Amino acid sequence: MSSNAQAPAVESPNIPCIARQPILASNEQVCGYELFFRESYQERAFNSNAEAATRATVDSLSLIGLDVLCDGHTAFINWAGDMMLKDYLALLPLDQIVVEVGENVPASQDTVDACLFLKNLGGRIALDNYVPGDARKSLLPHASFIKVDFQKLTPQDRIAAVKSVVQPQCLKLAQKVETREDFVTSQKEGFTHFQGYFFRRPQTFQSRRVSAQESVCIRLLQAVEKPQMDAAEIEGLIKQEPSLCYRLLRYMNSPLHGLPCAIQSVKHAISLLGEKEAKRWIRTATALVVGQGKPSDLVLSSLVRARFCELLGAKVNHGDSDLFLLGMLSLMDAMLEAPIGMIVSGLALDPDTKAQLLAAKTGVKTPLSPIYELMLVCEAGNWETVASLGKELNLSLYSIAGAYNNAMRWAHTAAKTDH
Repeated sequence: MSSNAQAPAVESPNIPCIARQPILASNEQVCGYELFFRESYQERAFNSNAEAATRATVDSLSLIGLDVLCDGHTAFINWAGDMMLKDYLALLPLDQIVVEVGENVPASQDTVDACLFLKNLGGRIALDNYVPGDARKSLLPHASFIKVDFQKLTPQDRIAAVKSVVQPQCLKLAQKVETREDFVTSQKEGFTHFQGYFFRRPQTFQSRRVSAQESVCIRLLQAVEKPQMDAAEIEGLIKQEPSLCYRLLRYMNSPLHGLPCAIQSVKHAISLLGEKEAKRWIRTATALVVGQGKPSDLVLSSLVRARFCELLGAKVNHGDSDLFLLGMLSLMDAMLEAPIGMIVSGLALDPDTKAQLLAAKTGVKTPLSPIYELMLVCEAGNWETVASLGKELNLSLYSIAGAYNNAMRWAHTAAKTDH
C-alpha cells in the first residue's frame, strides 16, 4: 500500500458508477454482493435503460475485476430484458456470479432455456422480489435463491413465500434487512441469507466492554493524532499487540519496498516509514485488527470510505480536516460495538471531523456533511443524489466515480497485503 497512489484519470465517459450491497449468511459472514451499476452520463441526466445498465455491469466487471468489486465473493447482478439472449454474460466468470431474474421478466420458454444454458455453464439464478403465487414459479427448479423484500411484504406473506419453495437447492434470501431486529425476525421466518446493512448498526453498546486488543488500537489512534507524534510511544503500543507487530514487519519486508536488508524491529520500521506513512499504516492496520471476527465488509468499507474521502480532499474545501480519518472512523463504532462518542472522545481530532462523526448519528449538519453524505450515497448506489451532491461540491460524476473505483482497488490491495 503506497501513500503515493494517485487517482486515475477520470474525466472520461467510460468511467462507470458502481456500488455494492453485502449479502450475508446466518453466521453474519459475507458470502456475496449485489452490484449496482449505472453507466456514466452527460449533463447530469441519466439516460440509460435497464439493458444499458446491464452492459455497464459487464464492462465494469471486466475492467475492474470481480476480485476487487466483491473481494472474491459471489457477485449478484440483475438480468435486464433479454440480456441472456444476447450472450452478454458469456464474457464473465459464470461460476462466480448469480443472475437475478426480476419480477418483470416473463417465465417464457426462452427464459427457461436461458436459465438452463446459464446453469450448464456453471452460473446460478436468483428470483428477485419473489412473492406468494409468483408468476415465475415455473423457474423455481432452476433457481438457487429466491429474494424476498423484507420491508415490502407483510410477515405473513414473507413466511408464505418461504414455505412455497420446496426445492432443496433453493436458498431463501431476505433483502432490505436494515436493523438487528429485522435480522432476528427474518431468521425466525425461515430465511438463511440476508442482504442489507443490519450488521453496521450493532445493538450492544451498553453491555460490551472494549477488549485489551481494541484498547491498544484506540490508544494508537490517539497517539498518531497528537500534534507531535512520539515514535517511542508508538513503538511501545505496537509491541503490546503481537498481530500489529507481525503486520508491520511483514509489510516492511515485502518485496514491494525493495529494502536491502530485513527489518527486524518495530523501531527500525517506524523510522524508515517516516511520520506521514507511519500514520497511514497505523490507521489502516488498526482497522484490520479491530475488524477481525467481524463481517469482512466492515473492514473493506472503512478502507474504501477512507481512501475515497482522501481522494476528494484534493478537489474540495475541507479546512484542516483529515478526510482519510473521517472515512475510516465512520464505521469504527460498528467494528468496536461501542458508541462513537466514546471512541472519538480521546482522539485529538479537528473540531469539524469530530462534529461530523457525532452528527452522523443525529442528522445535524456540519461543514463536512456534503462530503460525508456523498461518501454514503456512493456506497449505496443512489446516483441521483450523488449527482446533486456532486454539483454542490463542484465535482463531476466522472471524478466521483473515478475516485470511488480507485478507492475500491486501493482498499482491496491494502486488506490483502497488510495481514
